[in-house]
Amino acid sequence: MGVELSTRQGLDLWRSVLSASVISNAPDLTNRQMAILLIVYLDPPPHTVRSLAGELQVSKPVITRALDSMGRMGLTRRQRDEKDRRNVLVMRTVKGAVFLSEYAEIVIAAANLLDEE
Repeated sequence: MGVELSTRQGLDLWRSVLSASVISNAPDLTNRQMAILLIVYLDPPPHTVRSLAGELQVSKPVITRALDSMGRMGLTRRQRDEKDRRNVLVMRTVKGAVFLSEYAEIVIAAANLLDEE
C-alpha cells in the first residue's frame, strides 16, 4: 500500500492531522509518547521498558517518564511480568484504544481532504 505524496502534500497532511488533534479534546501527546503508544497498540506484545527504549533508541528513564504521563492519562498501564518479576510489561487500555481509533479517524479525514485537492 504505497501512497505517493509530494513534500508539500506530506507536510500539509501532517499539519492537518496535528491541527485537528489540537482542536479536539483528546490528550496532547508528545511525538515520543505517540510513538510509544503506536508501538504498544500496533506491534504484538509483550512490550517492556527495555524493548521500547531499544526500538526508539532512547534510555529507559526516557521511556519511564513518558509511560508515567501516559499512565496518568489512562492510555497505557504497567504490570509486573509474572514469568520474570524483574520485567515490567507495558499494557494496552480501553481508553488508549479509543484514543488511537479516534486519532486514526482524524488521519483518514485529513488524507481524504488531501485527495480532494
